[in-house]
Amino acid sequence: MIEITTYSDQLRSGIVDLILPIQQNEFGLAITLEEQPDLLDIPTFYQCGHGNFWVALAGDEVVGSISLRDIGNGQAALRKMFVKPAFRGREHQVAQRLLQAPFDWSAAQGLREVFLGTTSAFLAAHRFYEKHGFVEITADDLPAAFPRMRLDTKFYRDSL
Repeated sequence: MIEITTYSDQLRSGIVDLILPIQQNEFGLAITLEEQPDLLDIPTFYQCGHGNFWVALAGDEVVGSISLRDIGNGQAALRKMFVKPAFRGREHQVAQRLLQAPFDWSAAQGLREVFLGTTSAFLAAHRFYEKHGFVEITADDLPAAFPRMRLDTKFYRDSL
């Protein structure tokens, strides 16, 4: 049974253990924990304003994550969506359930638009976002407050 819950400090090491291997080993991205200070201070970075951070748990194991960062003006940035390989696909529906959490939250918070950035390597993610209503945009179409990551090369927007 997969449970979707909001972040708490006892989950931090499980989140890091989920995200870094996917970035570094699965996709060969040259990124470190130190280059992602948001992972070291999730409450300050995500759980403020209209933002939040959610985790998928299989028992005590962190198997997925997603976050929403409030960037003002009724807009938010979707970030840190990762699912452990063994929990991807239709059988568990972790990605779909994770994505639903910030969309439910956004509606309750009165947000109008959600933006996201990703790398060109995450092909399955591109298909997933497009299937769920995100439209590809250029970097020039991003709001000035969007927290762009160094590795981001592909961008999407969803109007709520």
